[in-house]
Amino acid sequence: MYRISKVLNHNAVIAVSADDNQEYLLMGKGIGFGRKVTERIQLPEDASVYSLRETTKRGSARQLAASIAPECLEIAGIVLEEAEKVFGSIDRSILFPMADHIEYAIRRIRNHESISNPLTDDIRLLFHMEYKVALCIVPVLKRRMGINMDEDEVGYVALHVHTAIEKEELSQAVQMAQAVRDCVNYVEDVLGKKLNLMSLSYNRLMNHVRYMVARGLTGEEIKVNMNDYMEIRFPGEFEMAKKVCLQLGKNLHCEFCEAETGYLAMHLQRVLADEEEQ
Repeated sequence: MYRISKVLNHNAVIAVSADDNQEYLLMGKGIGFGRKVTERIQLPEDASVYSLRETTKRGSARQLAASIAPECLEIAGIVLEEAEKVFGSIDRSILFPMADHIEYAIRRIRNHESISNPLTDDIRLLFHMEYKVALCIVPVLKRRMGINMDEDEVGYVALHVHTAIEKEELSQAVQMAQAVRDCVNYVEDVLGKKLNLMSLSYNRLMNHVRYMVARGLTGEEIKVNMNDYMEIRFPGEFEMAKKVCLQLGKNLHCEFCEAETGYLAMHLQRVLADEEEQ
C-alpha cells in the first residue's frame, strides 16, 4: 500500500510506502489518473517502482523526480525496460540522470542545437548491445513528440545504459571510449590512414583497451608477462604500445603495469597485419 504525496501526471506519482515510510516514484499506465494527494493506492502489477533515496550530481532523486518533465521519466523508464529485457538485472537508479539527459536532449533538438559526439563510432562498437538498446528511444520520441534523435545523442543514451548494467560512473564509461579513440588515433597517425572499424582485429583491440583501462583504474595487474617475446619479435609494435600506455596513463591519471605493454603490442600487431593485407 502507498500514500500519494505528489501526482506528476496520469502515468506517474510520488508516493510513500506503508512498509518502510520511504518515498518512491511509481510509474505505470493510468496510475495517477484522477488521483489526489494523501490517497492510498495498491501497486498495480505492471507498475515500476524507483527509490527516491539516491543522490546524484544534479541533486537528490526526489528533487529530480519532481523537476524533470514526467514524460521524460516515462521515456527513460522505457529504455530501462528494454535494457532489462536484454541484460537482466540492472541498476534502476540511473533513471533520474538518464531522464535529466533526455530532457536536455529534447530541448537541444527543438532549439536546433546539434551536439557533436566524437566518440559515437567507438561507443557503437565498444558498447554494441547498449547502443542497440538505446536505439529504442528513437521511435518513442518520434511517436510521442515528433522529434528525430540523431545517432550522436543516441550514443550518450547508450553510455547511461552501460552505467545501469555495470553500475559504474558515467565518467568512467566516457574515459574508456575516449581511451579507445586516443589509441586508435595514435595508430592511424603512424599508419597515415584510417583503420577498418569492422575488422575482427580492430574489435579485439577496442575490447582489450576497454579492459586495460578498467584494470589501470582499479590497480589490477596481469599475471603473465609477454614483454620479452613481443619486444624481440615485434619491436615496432612494442614501442608503439609503450607510447600508448604512457599517454593513456597520463590522460587517465593512472599507471599501467609493465605486462600491459606486451598484450597491447600483440593486439596492435594483429591490426597492423590486417591492414597490410588489405
